[in-house]
Amino acid sequence: MMTTRLLLMSFCVFCFFGLIKAQEQENYFLEEPEDAVHVEMTLEEVIDLAHEQSLYSFRSRNMYLARYWEFRSYQADRLPILSLDATPVNYDKSVVSRFDEERGEYFDQRSYFTSDASLSVRQNVPWTGGVFDITSSLSRSQNLDNSDDIQYASVPVSIGFTQPLNGYNRFRWEARIEPLQFEKAKREYLQSLESIAIQATDYFFGQVTAEINLKIAETNYSNADTLYNIGKGRFEIGTVTQDELLDLELGLLNAQMEVTRAKVNLRQAKAALNSFLALEDNVIIDCVVPDEVPALKIEPQKAMALAIENNPEILDYQQRLLEAEQNIARTRSESGLSTNIRANFGINKNADDFGQAYESPFGDQQQIRVSVSIPILDWGLRKGQIQMARSNRDVTEATVKQERVDFEQDLFIRIMEFNMQEKQVEISAKADTIAQKGYDVTKQRFLIDKVDVIKLNSARNSLDAARRNYISSLQQYWRSYFQMRQITLYDFVNDRPLMKELDELLQQQ
Repeated sequence: MMTTRLLLMSFCVFCFFGLIKAQEQENYFLEEPEDAVHVEMTLEEVIDLAHEQSLYSFRSRNMYLARYWEFRSYQADRLPILSLDATPVNYDKSVVSRFDEERGEYFDQRSYFTSDASLSVRQNVPWTGGVFDITSSLSRSQNLDNSDDIQYASVPVSIGFTQPLNGYNRFRWEARIEPLQFEKAKREYLQSLESIAIQATDYFFGQVTAEINLKIAETNYSNADTLYNIGKGRFEIGTVTQDELLDLELGLLNAQMEVTRAKVNLRQAKAALNSFLALEDNVIIDCVVPDEVPALKIEPQKAMALAIENNPEILDYQQRLLEAEQNIARTRSESGLSTNIRANFGINKNADDFGQAYESPFGDQQQIRVSVSIPILDWGLRKGQIQMARSNRDVTEATVKQERVDFEQDLFIRIMEFNMQEKQVEISAKADTIAQKGYDVTKQRFLIDKVDVIKLNSARNSLDAARRNYISSLQQYWRSYFQMRQITLYDFVNDRPLMKELDELLQQQ
């Protein structure tokens, strides 16, 4: 039994030696570049740099700008629009049917060259949903078969108004939805900045954790080497068995493997942070770990009120309800009686000379057009469409109501979790201190042969876990804090709202 165990341990030692040799060949690729530049950065500085130049920040800014220009288009649609329409060249050669009392019906070939242009001002009328327009136009027509046959037709001014009478006014609905949507876009942009802060926190502490793991691995390797050398001496005098010596040797090899693995993980963590911050590979960030957290407790009622006031999800609920009502109004107008009125008044004149086309007297131009579309038999199509729109509205209302409840419950839980984070950091810091003292005592007792290797390894594992838990608690605290800022759009440390004007952003573009 003992011989089998010794053979297995010897085989493991041999395999570990082979793996370590392969790992040592990879260490060359883990070395820092020759032109490496070290930069110390705190968590706050990393977040500021991420806001300034990360790809995620660039994407968020441009998504907001796209929504900004969409809102500007909505505003421009309510302003007068001046447009020029022209057909400078129109050549027409065709055979047409003519009628003469003597010849009766006959066919004749004609050739015409025409051109026209019109200048118009169009103004949407949000109060009624109609369109008011003023137009001035001129056309020229020349019979190419008779060079003297030239006609000019002018409309110096024509005033018109078009009004749909179907009960649906898109301008009124847009006036309610578009500003709400743009306000939501601004708040979503601010939320994206907090999301970037959360990502930066993860990358920052990812590197810190990798650095801690490397320090732990190097310390463990140093301790394992010391313990193995002590074990060899004790084995020679018979106070340590061969099994225990092999355990110490395996521990040394494992520690060496962990050092190499920790170096690889640290290199990856640094590369990930550099990539997130859009930095060159030769820039190496030395993370300055925040050793303190603000003494902060968030009142649930205050946070709930801020979230309802600032969070874009609340605006999204309102927008979805408005859009559901808009869909009902649109469906009614499109599936029922449809009436449009077009009234046009102006002056015009036809003349053989361009100058005469704009000389008085002018003729009156008047037009009144009423178009009506009435569904007579649609087999219940209109009723079905309206009922479908109403059903969708009811579903939207129920969904929004449930989502609102879930939102408030989730926020309450997050507040409770955040308020516990400070205590967790304090406890984990104290646990790290206690674990360090406990390991030092156990190590000293091992050196004087008062405890065995098993208890020493247990103390070392407790110390490693305590250190990692402390860094993890710091990371979780800052993640939780930025999540609270993201939900409420409020800076609880400085006691100020995050809502701000975004004109500076637009000026930079």
